[in-house]
Amino acid sequence: MWRSYITSPVKIHSTSSHSHSSFHCSSFKDIQSLCTDDPTPLHNNNNNNNNTSRKPSVFHRARIVHAFIRSLKPESESPFKREPKNETSADENNKYSLQVQQQQQPTIRIPGADQRVVVYFTSLRVVRSTFEDCKAVRSILRGFRVQLDERDLSMDSSFLNELQGILGGGGQNKLTLPRVFIGGRYIGGVEEVRQLNETGELKKFVEGLPAAERGVCNICGGYSFVLCGECDGSHKVYAEKGGGFKSCNACNENGLIRCPSCSYAPF
Repeated sequence: MWRSYITSPVKIHSTSSHSHSSFHCSSFKDIQSLCTDDPTPLHNNNNNNNNTSRKPSVFHRARIVHAFIRSLKPESESPFKREPKNETSADENNKYSLQVQQQQQPTIRIPGADQRVVVYFTSLRVVRSTFEDCKAVRSILRGFRVQLDERDLSMDSSFLNELQGILGGGGQNKLTLPRVFIGGRYIGGVEEVRQLNETGELKKFVEGLPAAERGVCNICGGYSFVLCGECDGSHKVYAEKGGGFKSCNACNENGLIRCPSCSYAPF
């Protein structure tokens, strides 16, 4: 397998050079010699060492080239240059647009609701976006701890007819929830309430309203409805004269009546 050792009369010369060189091959062994400064050339004509010139190192050359390239780029192309944000002007624009919207909307008022906040909403999760909007508005208004009249359209369909009559008898397809009235005055929907809350105007609207009572109602548990006592929530009663069942006139279609302790009268 292995070639036998034979003494050859031919002398093999080494290919390596014994001359002094600053870089031999592309390996990490010569990285120190690469980073060091180039050797200073010897001047035969002048023996004074102070007049000898020294070449810059490799890193110094790279810094010079990088600085030259940066000087050629315009200042507008700098990725670190950012324009300052004018937050005050954005807030002023929001307030101005909100005032314009309120001026364009017709003045709608609810008689007998001057001392509370009335919210028409739905607790059904059929349309998720509507449910989230109603939840957000109720959370914002509850944070002010004022008297809140929450009217759930999913619990009583009469609230829908009531709201349509207040807003001018619009069609059911055009009606969106939630709808908020503060002090008997119509405010708007979720976008108007959020903008007023962000600008601080909503707090001014609810100032002076009576504070809400702490805790929940002991009778209804905060739902504003209880089961009907005549039909026990079935919405059907037996008529002896007719010989059959008929709809209960004391409750709504869900067999519920408004809580006598915490609910408000219909408008």
